[in-house]
Amino acid sequence: MDKYGLIGHPLGHSMSPLIHEKLFELSGISDYSYELIDIDPADLTSRIEELRGLRGFNITIPHKTAIIPFTDELGESALRYNSVNCISNSGGKMVGYNTDCDGFLRSAEALPLGGNVVLIGCGGVGRMIAIEAALHGAELTIAVIPQDFKNAQLVMAEIIAKCKDASVRICTVDELSGRFDLLINATPVGMYPKTEACAVSDEIIENCGSFFDVIYNPTETLLMKKARALGKTAVGGASMLVYQAVKAHEYWYGGKFAQEDIAKIVLDVEEHVNAMNK
Repeated sequence: MDKYGLIGHPLGHSMSPLIHEKLFELSGISDYSYELIDIDPADLTSRIEELRGLRGFNITIPHKTAIIPFTDELGESALRYNSVNCISNSGGKMVGYNTDCDGFLRSAEALPLGGNVVLIGCGGVGRMIAIEAALHGAELTIAVIPQDFKNAQLVMAEIIAKCKDASVRICTVDELSGRFDLLINATPVGMYPKTEACAVSDEIIENCGSFFDVIYNPTETLLMKKARALGKTAVGGASMLVYQAVKAHEYWYGGKFAQEDIAKIVLDVEEHVNAMNK
């Protein structure tokens, strides 16, 4: 039996078992296990041999960087972000990848990522999205709260180092103005249970053509509701969550999935999240 899992700390409720179970089922794989493995940061080193017994595993906070010294090789995406959220173990060789960027890009395929883009927030996943947007030719505005301005400057410097011709500017959310092809919310504003919060004003929403919100709980944030009420396209975080898992299965055993099957899993995740919140 091949063993898989998710490591992190603390590990409360996670959608990973549900998603991976469905992906294994689609692949016709039944002889496997997928477990949540809570590892305190102080214990990571002592648990590495245990992890080497897994065929593959996902990594979440706080181990995405700490796991890197224990890998035997890093994929291009992991090197680009110095962050690993997926490891494939083939013949004892642990190769680390970052599938968050794949999850975002696949979810945003129908959105104008190369246009005039405003990103709200730039920490964690926001940093990755900022870099991907710049690499795709976006005219990028990073809007943050004042206390995150220095962090935004660091992200901007990283973008310029990777893509010297990138167009990037920084402002505070309160200063944000103008029209944008795409607005991306990479903050927790609007996340359950504080679902009545919105990352930007109604005026900004009216001046944006389409939207992506990294939040998956609730499945439709207030930002998305307001955008859709104006007839605009708004994509939520459940698709990103599923697509990053899909990429893990591609690395683990060469899994291949039909688009309609992935779309069904996204709906299943959204239904599960909605049921939890009732």
